[in-house]
Amino acid sequence: MAAVPRARLLNLMKVQCEIFSTTYNPEGIRMGNKILRQRLRGPSLAKYYPPRGPTVNTLEKEFKRLELETINEEEEDRLEHLAGVKSRGKGAPKKKKGPPTGKDKAKGR
Repeated sequence: MAAVPRARLLNLMKVQCEIFSTTYNPEGIRMGNKILRQRLRGPSLAKYYPPRGPTVNTLEKEFKRLELETINEEEEDRLEHLAGVKSRGKGAPKKKKGPPTGKDKAKGR
C-alpha cells in the first residue's frame, strides 16, 4: 500500500474544515477555539445571585435628581473622624504629583 502525499492530506483537511465549518489548523497550534466555543458564564452567574436592594448612596442619587436633601450619617461620621485624625497629624499622606525625581529613583520608589 502506497503512502498518500502530505499535500493531498492537507487539501483533504482543508475541504473538511470548510464543509463542517471548523478551523483549519494543520500544525496543531493552540488557538483557544475550545474556550471560545463554550457558553458564556456571566449571564447565568448573574442570575444565580438575587438583585441587590437599594443602598443609601443609590437613594441619595435618586433624591438629588428631585432636588431633595438627604442625610447620610455614616458618611458624615467618617468625614468627622478623618477631620479629627488629620487635626492630630495622623492622617494619610498627600499623594505625589508629577513624574518621579532623581531622589525617588535612587530610593527604588
